[in-house]
Amino acid sequence: MASDNQAPLGSIENPKKFLDQDFDTLLEKCLKAGKPFSDPTFPAEQKSIGMPEDPNPAKAIKWKRPKEISGDAVFVEDTIGTTDICQGQLGDCWLLAALSSLTIHPQLFAKVVPSNQTLAEPYAGIFHFRFWQYGEWVEVVVDDRLPVREGRLLFSYSRTHNEFWSALVEKAYAKLMGSYGSLKGGNISEGMEDFTGGIAYSLPVKSHTPAVLWRSLGASLSRGSLLSCFIQAQSYREVGQVTADGLVKGHAYAITDTDKVKAGQDEVLLLRLRNPWGFIEFCGSWSDKCKEWEVMEQSEKERIELKLQEDGEFWISIDDFSKTFNVVELCSVSPDSLDDVDTPSTQSTWTISEHKGSWVPGSTAGGSRKYNKSFWKNPQFQLVLREQDQDEEEEDEEDQVDEEDELDEGDEVITEEKKKAEKQKQRAKHCTVLVELLQKNRRQKDKTNFLYIGFHVYKVPPEMQGACLSRNFFMQNRPVGRSGSYKAHRGVWRKLRLDPGNYIIVGSTYRPNQPGEFFIRIFSKIRNTLGGQDFTCSSTYLPVSSPPVSTEDRTKVASTFDEKAGPDDRLDAEEITKLFNSVVDKDLPLETCRQIIFGEDTEGRATLSRQQAETLISDLRNLQSIFIKFDEDSSGTMNLFELSMALEAVGMRCDNKVVQFLSERFAAGELQLPFHGFVSCVTRLRKLFALFEAETNQEVKNRGINAWLLQFMTL
Repeated sequence: MASDNQAPLGSIENPKKFLDQDFDTLLEKCLKAGKPFSDPTFPAEQKSIGMPEDPNPAKAIKWKRPKEISGDAVFVEDTIGTTDICQGQLGDCWLLAALSSLTIHPQLFAKVVPSNQTLAEPYAGIFHFRFWQYGEWVEVVVDDRLPVREGRLLFSYSRTHNEFWSALVEKAYAKLMGSYGSLKGGNISEGMEDFTGGIAYSLPVKSHTPAVLWRSLGASLSRGSLLSCFIQAQSYREVGQVTADGLVKGHAYAITDTDKVKAGQDEVLLLRLRNPWGFIEFCGSWSDKCKEWEVMEQSEKERIELKLQEDGEFWISIDDFSKTFNVVELCSVSPDSLDDVDTPSTQSTWTISEHKGSWVPGSTAGGSRKYNKSFWKNPQFQLVLREQDQDEEEEDEEDQVDEEDELDEGDEVITEEKKKAEKQKQRAKHCTVLVELLQKNRRQKDKTNFLYIGFHVYKVPPEMQGACLSRNFFMQNRPVGRSGSYKAHRGVWRKLRLDPGNYIIVGSTYRPNQPGEFFIRIFSKIRNTLGGQDFTCSSTYLPVSSPPVSTEDRTKVASTFDEKAGPDDRLDAEEITKLFNSVVDKDLPLETCRQIIFGEDTEGRATLSRQQAETLISDLRNLQSIFIKFDEDSSGTMNLFELSMALEAVGMRCDNKVVQFLSERFAAGELQLPFHGFVSCVTRLRKLFALFEAETNQEVKNRGINAWLLQFMTL
């Protein structure tokens, strides 16, 4: 816990230590020993590269420190600039474009690259950098051994060849992700968010006229946003192709400036872009080699700091940009910056609520709304909107109806007229929230494996507030907001405007039973809050409520006891197992029957009386009928998503955590639960509920039934 004078752990002032490595402690140790730091957690070995080794001995990788590569090596040469970063032999243009964008914002840059780092004396070969990771800032320590092939840096390098800050930032990020190979391919928004903690989103170039787009991008830059752009490749083969104008398809460019210049009597709106490769530039109008610059006043050239050299940086008119590029990626550190440039906006106070969660197969990985039998099992988060914050005249965000909704089973097809009516209705709403769902840790070794994710927002009526919503609720109600079509991106977000009230946010993968961790954050104004939708477990289970013992069953019990019982008129576990299986026509294992016996009041004996056997047979028949009800395909097993509903039918209401523990305990990691597993779940819960009811320790009672169940569930 942070002291009164210390910033909270995970803040930019007090970041978490990645792999528990403290920079100051390690630096002091190295200086005292007089030896440069060698990082044991990210060794100078092939596994840190994360890609197959080249069989050609001439292309073997060597690890060298900056001073071994360049005699006049420096961390930073003069000042930080967009041309400091050049892409090496790694497909991480998405990361380097984001880093290039960062360099034009000194305050943001200083968060990632702490000052006072140097290759000069006192030198210890150790550096540290900070990255945002799912609500927390993390400090990553690296040594300065860099991979070199044939005398040159293998990956990122600076155009100023004796400068090494960008190569070390790339190494630190590679360490955070697992290896250099983990950085191959990605969306620019990932790097932007991890460098700022901001909100990244895509803007289709065609969504605005060129003039409006230019103003919007200029306003975003002035607000401190990071901007990047790319030309969409129509196929995998097109990625990396260079157009006749010198632009690369499927490649990330940083947008670093906007300006307006005079060309005779006309004014031309320009954007300045940078190719992270450090070469291959646009060669059309207003490029480095065009004739337009020849007739421009020298003072105008100096004002825009024109550099006519092959450094990857170039100017392009907004008209040519709009004809050529498809998507602009933006990252804002404040939700206010997400407003359109022509929308009146005043800076306001936003609060942020954050939650971490997971999708567990068979428990909380319910899939999309198409899978209505399991969708309701996805994690639910409560959002309370208390006060209005928006004028009615303010324009709404893009329409909330999308392709995914039109295809949802049971939904009506949304016509154009209904879309317009929905949009008009949306404009009258007054609470502004921005919801973002991020999936965690999907870069592993040399692979990137993003799931298709999305979220839905539902309004909850007053009589259902505080309850975990059941399948019936989601079958009968449409969402009032959503992220849009499911996307295989690290994150999806949307800005919503809703009425004051109580809502539930449901984050999900497209298909059920896909495991993953996620992070959800909600930016909201005034007194609006987010919380987990947990509830107190409860039980109204009563064996006596089962149907009376049938004459046939009573006769079966009597004959078995008369034949097998000892002088105490009781049966042991093996005989009880045979009796139960002959009556319910199921293959109950001996271990399950032992659990049933010890769930009864047997006064410490591993046997059952005649009356207990009769009651339990009636109970088993009741459980069997409930099990059959949820075994819709007659497979003899029950989908674990239906376990909660089956338990509720029995009279036991359990939250997701308890059900997850049950599935781990009695389904042994499988996604299907046999009848005997269901019986074991009910038996265990019944006993634990009874023990809690009998508990007299008030401290234990105060912790609650949920904590009690989780404590003893695995025993």
